[in-house]
Amino acid sequence: MKRKKRKLLICDIIGLTVAFLVFIIPFLFMLINSLKDRREANKLSLSLPEVFQWSNYGDVLTHNNGIVLTAFKNSLIITFFSVAILIVICALAGYVLQRRKDRGMGVVNALIMTGLMVPPAILPTISLMQALHVYKTLFGMIMVEVALQIPFTIMLYRGFMGSIPVELEEAGYIDGCNRFRMFTTIIFPLLRPVTATVIILNAVTIFNDFTNPLYFLPGAQNSTVQLTLYNFMGQFSSSYNLLFADVIVITIPMLILFIIFNKQIVAGMVAGAVKG
Repeated sequence: MKRKKRKLLICDIIGLTVAFLVFIIPFLFMLINSLKDRREANKLSLSLPEVFQWSNYGDVLTHNNGIVLTAFKNSLIITFFSVAILIVICALAGYVLQRRKDRGMGVVNALIMTGLMVPPAILPTISLMQALHVYKTLFGMIMVEVALQIPFTIMLYRGFMGSIPVELEEAGYIDGCNRFRMFTTIIFPLLRPVTATVIILNAVTIFNDFTNPLYFLPGAQNSTVQLTLYNFMGQFSSSYNLLFADVIVITIPMLILFIIFNKQIVAGMVAGAVKG
C-alpha cells in the first residue's frame, strides 16, 4: 500500500513538473518581457526588467486608435452569437440523433461525424461567402465558426443525452406536453452539465481562433484579438514588449474562464463519454 502511494506521489510530482515547464515558464517569460522596455524585451531573456514598464499595457490598448479594444468587441460578438447558435442547434440535433434509431439517422450521424475529420476548404468557402454577400462580415464569420464546431458539439450533446431516461419523455407525453414543450421544459434543463462544457470549450476555441478570421474576416475594422498580434510585428523591427503585453491581455480572460469552469468541463465530457 505504501509503495502504491509512493508511486502515485512520484507520478504527481512528474506531472506537476512537466506542467510547470510546458505552461508556467512560457507564461512567465511573456509576462516578464511584457514589462520591459523595447531594448530589453528584444533580448528575449527571462531576466527581470531594470524598470517595470506597466505603461506597456496602456500603450497596447491605445495603439493604432484602440484597435485592440475594437478587436475585443468583434471577438466577443462572434463568440457570443456562435456559442448561442451552437447550443440551440446542437442540443436539438443531439436529441434527435440519440432518440431515433432508424437507418436514415445513422447516415446523418455518419455525415456529421465526418466533419471532425475533413478539414475546411478555404477557397470554396470564400467563393460561397462572396456569392452570399457575407464575406468580410461578422455574420459570415459567425456562420463559419458555427459550421466548424457543429460536429464536436453534437457529439457531446448526443453522448450526454443517452444518460437521460426515456421514461421522463413518456411521462411528459402522458401529461399532455407536445414535443417542443417537452424538450424545452423537461429535457433541456437536464443538459446543464454538458451545456456548460459546450459553452466553455467553444468559447475558448472561437475566441482564440487565429486562422479562420485571417481568411474569412480580413480588414482592419474586422480585426479579432488574435490578429492584433500583427500590429507589433514588422519586417524590419518588432516591439516584443508590446507583443507580449498584447498576448497577456487577450489570454487572461479565457484563462480565468477556463480555470473557473474546469470541473464542469470535465464532468460534462466524462458523463457524455461514459453514459453515451
